[in-house]
Amino acid sequence: MNDIRLTQINNIIFGVTDLARSSAFYRETLGLEVQFESDGFVFLDAGGVVLALSTAHARLATPPAGATEVGFGVADVTAAHQALSARGVEFLNAPRNVTGDQWAANFRDPDGHLLSIFGPEEASEARPVARQAPAGVALQV
Repeated sequence: MNDIRLTQINNIIFGVTDLARSSAFYRETLGLEVQFESDGFVFLDAGGVVLALSTAHARLATPPAGATEVGFGVADVTAAHQALSARGVEFLNAPRNVTGDQWAANFRDPDGHLLSIFGPEEASEARPVARQAPAGVALQV
């Protein structure tokens, strides 16, 4: 039993106050696909990780959003920023260089959860999206 290691995050659950509003934001604004729904939950495909929305989880803490950030990897931060802005997303900041050749821009969902787009500034620089900062490099937030 000592050889148990947690090696993969397979789901993230956000507490939400209005399931229909939050589901519409993630589906229609961000383009995530619904995997399935059950009473008080919506499960979304977030590219290898399930993002679940839950009204029950919102009641576990006040306020429902905490000091966390979920980053969505994109091939072109500038283009994603423009497209999401056109869909009504209000960014907290313009795209900016955060580490090496990786750029980011932050926004919030309807319940205030901190989200970001993360990747190269433009598609011509596209490389696989970094999962973490290289050793010795601090992310600038």
